[in-house]
Amino acid sequence: MSHDAPMRGMESDVALSLPETGYLRLRDIIGDREAGIPALIPVSKSTWWAGTLDGRFPKPVKLSPGVTAWRVEDIRALIKQSAPGAAA
Repeated sequence: MSHDAPMRGMESDVALSLPETGYLRLRDIIGDREAGIPALIPVSKSTWWAGTLDGRFPKPVKLSPGVTAWRVEDIRALIKQSAPGAAA
């Protein structure tokens, strides 16, 4: 099974709904059911962190000692490359 299988079938306009620049926290990327935040990339927290270590997902940026985020541009590129019809 492909590592990016959970992302297949995502609509390409998801990336368009993101701000042009800025940062996203983990719950903004993988979602948070309790807070009502839908997942942009539907994977578990452990899968996401493993993917950042092995290169499947973008590297995080430390904004402060207790705050980790990801560049919107990197998440948009990940969604775009994983969309159906994108070059593998």
